[in-house]
Amino acid sequence: MDSFWDFFWLTLTFFLLMAYLMVLFQILTDLFRDKGVSGWIKAVWVLFLIIFPLLTSLIYLIARGQGMAERNVAAMTAAQADADAYIRSVATTGSPAEEIAKAKALHDSGAINDEEYASLKAKALG
Repeated sequence: MDSFWDFFWLTLTFFLLMAYLMVLFQILTDLFRDKGVSGWIKAVWVLFLIIFPLLTSLIYLIARGQGMAERNVAAMTAAQADADAYIRSVATTGSPAEEIAKAKALHDSGAINDEEYASLKAKALG
């Protein structure tokens, strides 16, 4: 680095390269997420992204940008629904310690025998 401007242009070039790579990976992710597009069309898009990267990226964002946003929102909504369902399932089953405590209380009250207690304990542990 001989001067400030060399460093400035290196930093700017690196920033633009990283921004382009982020856009490229977003396009590829969206392209392969879309089930409505055939494999041949996906192959053509990828081929043009390799041959004419900047032009193809701009055309893709103009032509399919709205659908890209909708598919991204749908994927995020599905992921949030899956996370909520998992949290609900974990919250309703309780921790292994709680399950073992419930089984121990049933065993102490005589509602279940030793074999049933051992079975419930093993189920709670894993």
